[in-house]
Amino acid sequence: MADNYDDYSREQLLRLLRERDRRPRFGLVWERDEIDHDLSVNNDFVALDWDAELSCGAGPQRNLIIEGDNFDALRTLRMTHAGRVKCIYIDPPYNTGNRDFIYNDRFVDKEDSYRHSKWLEFMYRRLELAKELLREDGVIFVSIDDNEVFHLGLLMEQVFGAANFIANVIWQKVFAVKGSAQHFSDDHEYIVCFSLNSDAWHPNPLPRNEGQIAAFGNPDDDPRGAWQSTAIAARNQYSAGVYSITCPSGRVIAGPPPGNYWRFSKDKFSELDRDKRIWWGKGGNISPRLKRFLSEVKQGVTPQTLWKHEGSGHTAEAKKEIHEILQFEKTEDVFTTPKPVRLMERILRIATNPGDIVLDFFAGSGTTAQAVLNLNREDGGNRKFILVSSTEATPEAPGKNLCRDVCAERVRRVIAGYINKKGQAVDGLGGGFAYLRCRRIPAATVFRGIEHAQVWTALQLTHDMALTPYQDGLPMQTAEDARGLVIYLPKLTEAVLDALQTAIHATGQAVVYSWQPALLAQRLTDPRLAFEPIPAFLVHRFGARSSAATRGRP
Repeated sequence: MADNYDDYSREQLLRLLRERDRRPRFGLVWERDEIDHDLSVNNDFVALDWDAELSCGAGPQRNLIIEGDNFDALRTLRMTHAGRVKCIYIDPPYNTGNRDFIYNDRFVDKEDSYRHSKWLEFMYRRLELAKELLREDGVIFVSIDDNEVFHLGLLMEQVFGAANFIANVIWQKVFAVKGSAQHFSDDHEYIVCFSLNSDAWHPNPLPRNEGQIAAFGNPDDDPRGAWQSTAIAARNQYSAGVYSITCPSGRVIAGPPPGNYWRFSKDKFSELDRDKRIWWGKGGNISPRLKRFLSEVKQGVTPQTLWKHEGSGHTAEAKKEIHEILQFEKTEDVFTTPKPVRLMERILRIATNPGDIVLDFFAGSGTTAQAVLNLNREDGGNRKFILVSSTEATPEAPGKNLCRDVCAERVRRVIAGYINKKGQAVDGLGGGFAYLRCRRIPAATVFRGIEHAQVWTALQLTHDMALTPYQDGLPMQTAEDARGLVIYLPKLTEAVLDALQTAIHATGQAVVYSWQPALLAQRLTDPRLAFEPIPAFLVHRFGARSSAATRGRP
């Protein structure tokens, strides 16, 4: 509908009103045109700078910690990791109004008339980009509390589609009653889960806990092992499921309970009884039940939507974990909203397999990375994490750097090992990560503003390679995987050509990126070489607005 109706006739205005009245009165609407423009949204090229000092491990590195605005990071990842991420978990600001949500470098307080609209715009732009990163069988989990849970559900439905809603999990974050609560003691948060394609995503079963295993017994010493019994009567109508049954004791059961049917035909029931899969009780007189053997049931249990603290951890546990690792000088310095490692492990067990990529672009204290490393050690997997965290610096606290001092530092200690509060040595989990910083370069100056190291990092990520830092002074930068060699030529000289020919003869197929691809192709006609231009390729792939952007996406 138009913004200005001054030139419309009465008939035209009436028609527009009728059209408006016919539209559905549900869905999510916020004042997008009324709030300040999100300063993160711009046309700048986003490059990644490798910080060797803050990186961890010898490398090459597949794990990434990215410092910067997560909108910038997502724009770059959209081009390097589109369709490659299996699981996204985020713990965004809850928009409580208690200085927990920064918009355009300022905290949004409770009195802000556009408080919810700013949060929705902020989240919408990032979720739209996140969607492009998911694999066809990918899934996203978002932690939230009562302040925005209803808005978030509608927003995710708008971004991912109502058909791709998976679950709204309730996580018990505390277990002690708050007697000072005004109305109800708040003891839970939500984890909203959507998939990219609900038909393609299937959760992994969770391991049975001790209580679930203990529910299986073997009172009749069946050689097939422990079993659990279930009723053979159900409400599902079954024409062959009405007949009398005679118990071993001689008691006759005339038929199933009223409104129910036996789940098996009479012949099938007799077959199961002969195979000693029917339990009649020790006295042979109870209504028959089906024996389900532990060895034959599905390995693990289907995830439920109620996650109690006993199995998923709680807030106090999360604070203790980070305090054990980082040992802040003052308790109030502890990151206020960390999630427990057990909670993240549960999510990753459900949503990932060895080799999958896990993304957390509100990385906070780095719990997601620790959970990834734990699971890799547990099952020998090679899951990879990508964490994105801002400095959270403000005009009032310009030196604050949450990414460097909390997130990366925690992950570094978990990898290398650390001394806990009791003075005990805790073994490291191994691994490493590359520490990268987002740098904005105006699109108009990208040809002269981009650096060779940034180009090399981008090329490796594009080819899904483990990262190695740029090495000054070499005639070329090379990296190899199972598909062949990726080569970057910062400049073209006779010495570089000689080195390139030597490298090709040693390895075979190669993709060569150069600032002068046409000239290079004239000098080298080897069919094993594929030439790509730089930086036009980079600008097109990483910096230019995609077709998605022209449809209204950032």
